[in-house]
Order: sequence, then C-alpha cells, then structure tokens
Amino acid sequence: MNSYFVTGTDTGVGKTLVAAALLHALAKRYPRVVGMKPVAAGHVRAGGSWTAEDAMALREASTVQVPAELDNPILLPDPLSPHIAAERAGVRIDIALLVDRYRELSSHADAVVVEGAGGFHVPLSKEETGADLVQALSLPIVLVVGLRLGCLNHSALTIEAIRARGLSLAGWVANRIDPAMQAQEDNIAWLKRRLGAPLLADIAYQATPDPRAIAIQLPPA
Repeated sequence: MNSYFVTGTDTGVGKTLVAAALLHALAKRYPRVVGMKPVAAGHVRAGGSWTAEDAMALREASTVQVPAELDNPILLPDPLSPHIAAERAGVRIDIALLVDRYRELSSHADAVVVEGAGGFHVPLSKEETGADLVQALSLPIVLVVGLRLGCLNHSALTIEAIRARGLSLAGWVANRIDPAMQAQEDNIAWLKRRLGAPLLADIAYQATPDPRAIAIQLPPA
C-alpha cells in the first residue's frame, strides 16, 4: 500500500486541500485511490443526506467510491473539537473501529490518503487523541504547515510529538494561507532545516483553492 496520513500544525491550515492534491497525484500512478476522513465534526446537508465538506472533497478526488461507513466512519453534527462533538452526540470515538474501517477500505484501493481532524494531538476522547489514531494506523505522515505567525513553534512541537512516537514524517507542505504574513521565505528556510523531511509542495495563496492545480510531489518510496 502507498498510503499516508495527513495532519496539520493546526486546524484550518489546508489539510483537505493537500489530501485531495495527494489523491490526484497518486491517481496518475495508481488506478484505485481513495480518501478517508475517519472523524468529521460538523455536517452539511447534501443530496438528501448528511455529510461533511471534507469527506465530499476527498470523494471528489478519489477514483474509487465506497460506502460512507468506510471513508467517513464517524460524522458528528457540531463543528467542535471531536471529543466535545462526540460527547454531545452521544457517540464514542473508537480507534479500533476506525482502524478496522481503514483496513476494509484499503482492500478496495491501491493507495489511501487519510486526513486527520484538527492538529496532531486533537482530542478524540477523554483519554485518546489524533496521535493515538496515527500510531494505531502506523502510516507515514504528511504534515501541512499553514504559513502564518506562530507556525514555526507549532511545527516544532508537532514534529517533536511525531518523533517521540517513533512515527515517520514522509514529507511536509508549506501552505501560504496568510498573504499578509511577512518574511515567508525566511520561515520556509527555517522549516526546511528543522523538519528534516522533503518539502512536497509550496502552495501559493489562493482565494479559491483548487487541488487539481497544485503541483505536489509524492513522498519518496
């Protein structure tokens, strides 16, 4: 399997955009690629049913269509931290269930891109976080760095947390989400030195981002 877990330095940094771009890049090499959003907090009405905007974006970028219980096993109504949204909905986020759904999903594809919720350590329950899910899946990580003030600290903390768990950082993406940010090139130069992994894409600011237009490299094999 050529599969990856996409996490971010924070929420709102472009994980879905990068995950979709990765799917498009993988589709040039493999016939069957599919995205997975294990936990989505915040739903919308589409086609007569409830879904998540992130899950819809990944489905549009996938070449394989699967049941929602596989590509988005947990859909929560409220756009909150998953552990709070789950408690309000009376739902328990079970990492073992998510791993089982990932394995079943993998049987339908040559490559899977899994997009996390929020940042690396986003709480999923009172005891577990997104980092526990990544460790259970044991997938190489693609880190999305949203270029804005504070991103260097967020990136350093995230990479330390990834390494502390013995996980692999396959590469990272610089997403220029704040066009007014100063010294962007200096920030990227620092990140190149600190992260110790390939820069897969440097995404210019886009008012309406299009994952098909993003030139993203696949992580080294």
